[in-house]
Amino acid sequence: MFALVGAAPGEDMVRDVIVIAHRGASGLRPEHTLAAYDLAIAQGADFIEPDLVLTKDGVFVARHENDITATTDVADHPEFAARHATKVIDGESHTGWFTEDFTLAELKTLRAKERLPQLRPGNTRYDGQFEVPTLAEIIALAKKRTAETGRVIGIYPETKHPSYFAGLGLPMEEQLAAELRAAGWDSPTAPVFIQSFEVENLKRLHALTKVRLIQLMDAQGGPGDKAAPSYAAMATPAGLRAVAAYAYGIGPNKAMIWPGKGSVTALVEQAHAAGLRVHPWTFRAENAFLPPLWQRGRAPEGQGDVGAEITYFLQAGIDGFFTDFPAEGVRARAASR
Repeated sequence: MFALVGAAPGEDMVRDVIVIAHRGASGLRPEHTLAAYDLAIAQGADFIEPDLVLTKDGVFVARHENDITATTDVADHPEFAARHATKVIDGESHTGWFTEDFTLAELKTLRAKERLPQLRPGNTRYDGQFEVPTLAEIIALAKKRTAETGRVIGIYPETKHPSYFAGLGLPMEEQLAAELRAAGWDSPTAPVFIQSFEVENLKRLHALTKVRLIQLMDAQGGPGDKAAPSYAAMATPAGLRAVAAYAYGIGPNKAMIWPGKGSVTALVEQAHAAGLRVHPWTFRAENAFLPPLWQRGRAPEGQGDVGAEITYFLQAGIDGFFTDFPAEGVRARAASR
């Protein structure tokens, strides 16, 4: 068994390594749709992961970024053509349509589509079927399935571009804490993690809610709010101790644990020494995302042995993981007990 280490006193979620459905079962349905989340629950995921952005009227919706061009049919709506814009977000220029320029009612007229049609052509059969869901709808789904199955289904929201939204007069922290509190989730034992690539966002949340917080880290670069020099600096023993002052764990790019060759790094061991849990991202079945060791065939869209990759990371001591294919994650976890 790969048990969580150093659990907080009274924590009722201590069990096997957790399987986090990345954007839902996004390998099998268009990402961030209720259909993707529901399939993930049916496949045994412990947590469903909604990335959160805000609408013009301040409603949390699930999209990986506020640019909805690649994941909705907005380009097919002539009534919204004039809202096509170029914006600078976290220092980078983006051109498309953005959630902050739409009310929730307007977003609800759009339909989701597959982000990666070349790699996941089977998912395109669902294009045009599903709405963009709100956080409230996702919470309701998790609670409904928990009641129906007797198995606790958690949510693992990520705040996307919080500094950018704060600059628009749409701060995320107080509203998110309030919505979770209204759902009855305001304790370290609640089936919730909040994650962010930014730092000050999490520190503000630390003062507003008792749910568990996860500091995301990428293999390159640094937080968008410039609150730390780099993710690499945050991943040192001293940096991890600083993170532990406000976060329950870290969510590193899996390459920070194993870069695809050689031995695993010391990150898991050092994070555990700092009292932090480790939930790496993202495990995907397609050859395009797998190291050569676990690829099958040469086609980028072909599926390799993601279960073997997950097992390797389980043996490295991780406490949970994000995957687009939760059924594969559940199987790998069961086989590793």
